[in-house]
Order: sequence, then C-alpha cells, then structure tokens
Amino acid sequence: MRLFGSLVAALALLAGSGAVAQTAYPERPIKMIVPLAAASAVDVAARIVTQKMAENMGQQIVIINQAGASGLIGAEQVARAAPDGYTIGGFNDSVMTMVPNLHAKMPWDILKDFEPVSLVATVEWGLIAGNDTGYRTAADLIAAAKAAPGKINYSSGGPGSPQHLAMAMFASGAGISLTHVPYKGATQAATDVASGQIPVGFQGLGTVAALVRGGQLRLIGVTTEKRLPQFPDVPTVSESGLPGFLFNSWFAMLAPAGTQKDIIARLNAETLKAVGDPEVRHKLEDLGFSVRGTSPEELGALTHQQLAKYARVIKEMGIAIE
Repeated sequence: MRLFGSLVAALALLAGSGAVAQTAYPERPIKMIVPLAAASAVDVAARIVTQKMAENMGQQIVIINQAGASGLIGAEQVARAAPDGYTIGGFNDSVMTMVPNLHAKMPWDILKDFEPVSLVATVEWGLIAGNDTGYRTAADLIAAAKAAPGKINYSSGGPGSPQHLAMAMFASGAGISLTHVPYKGATQAATDVASGQIPVGFQGLGTVAALVRGGQLRLIGVTTEKRLPQFPDVPTVSESGLPGFLFNSWFAMLAPAGTQKDIIARLNAETLKAVGDPEVRHKLEDLGFSVRGTSPEELGALTHQQLAKYARVIKEMGIAIE
C-alpha cells in the first residue's frame, strides 16, 4: 500500500509539473520571422505590436527579416520550425494568398503547414509618385500613361507582391499599359520612387507615411473607400481617376502546423490585448493601418476566401511571374 501511495503521489507530481510547464509559456524569447524587407508595412506593424506583447508576456520577441523569393524563403522557415511556439510568422496576404496562386509548385501549403493565430491589422494603401513627375492625382497618371503606353515604369516589392498586383489591377481597370520594375522588397521600391529612379508605385502606407510627411515623395491617392483622416487632403483613387478601385493588405500572425492549441490561444489573447492598447492602436492608425484582431478560426476562414479571390483575379488579369 505504501508503494502504491508513492506511485500515486509521483504521478500527481508529474501531472502537476506538466500543468506548470504548459502555463509557463513563454519561458524564453520568441522569434518572429517576417518574410519581407525591414521597414516594409508589415515589419513596421509587427515591431509595434510585438513590443507591447513582449512587455505583457515578460519575454522578448525578436523580429527577423527574411526577404526574398516573394516571401517563399522566410515562410518556409516558419513552416519547418519546431511547433513549440518559439518561432512564429508575421505575414502579409501576398505571402499567404497571392504567391500561392502564382507558383505551380510551392515549398509549403498555407492551409496545411501553418496554424492561424490572428489577422492583426489591415494595411491601407496609396498610389505614390516622385515629386518631379508632376502627378497629383490618379487621373494625372492615367492621362500620362495613355499618352505614352508602356513608357512609365512602376516599382514593386517583387513579382507577385501586393505592389505588383495592385498596379496590375489599377492598370487593367484604367485601360493603360505600365512597365513593371520588381525589387527585392517594398522598402527599396518605395525609396527609389522618392529618389526619382522610378516615377510611381503602390505602397502600404506604413512603408511610406514618413516619406510622405517628410516631403520626399507625393501621395497622390489612397485606395480606401473614403479619404483617410491621417491624409485628409489626399483624394481616394476611386474619386480621382478610377471609380470603385479599392485595395488593402494584411498583417497576419501564424505559427507552424502542429503548435499546441493552448499556445495558439495564448498568442491570440496576447495579440488582442496588444492591439487593444490605446497607444498601440494610435501608432498603427497614424501610420495608415486599420486595427483588426481576430480569432484563429476567423483568420482561417479569411485565408480560404482570399485564396479564392486572388485565384480569380490573377487568372482574369493574366498576371504571371516574370
């Protein structure tokens, strides 16, 4: 009986230790891989949100930028990481739903190799132009492109990037021809517009807000339904050149497939807590983000919808990786 009692006590101790181990997460720093360039819109938002999450969780969250191959490389690092909650991803919807529709063979499956955590925010977008172009509205660009078909270049963060698809959709809707100049990331694509190397491009406002406010480039249209309070003098693309044109993108958080449900729930709860902080919300909104914060299930459903949407758009527009 004494032996039986000792066994029961040992088992109870082990069970208790397991419960403590589960509730102790995180016990060490967390790594967030952003498969995009530093200072891109998602990178900017990720740094704001994870700083507050780290403060609340008592552990550092280290951002690692792994740009290149339209996000395929960085996303694969997340997909192949141990599903222990210590490697997570900060993705945009290009990586999640555009690029998979542009490649016949993918090194990972967005629906099978990842666990959704939350759609953290949507990134509002704008049409930007160099100060020396003379363009002040979307209508100016459309008129110039019709006068010189194929002669005006635009920059993007790479083939299949949101910048690429946004401009392809804009050009198709406006009936104009522009020449695509892909870069290895959104940041360089934006700075080359500011330097005058490239005349125009679409960009997430989180990437270019500081350049616009600093007078280094001109924001000639926003892709929202209504004008943004952050830039009240900037017309929407819809009102100033292409009626009905709307575009935004995502900052979503994911984890490797197989990550424990309690860890996903903790990450989700901490994300919602962070974006609910008034200071965090103000910082994001000031840069042109719209704060969301969803359940894992909602992000999963949105991913299915967005995959189908861009499959249709890419086919209809004839967009292909160059």
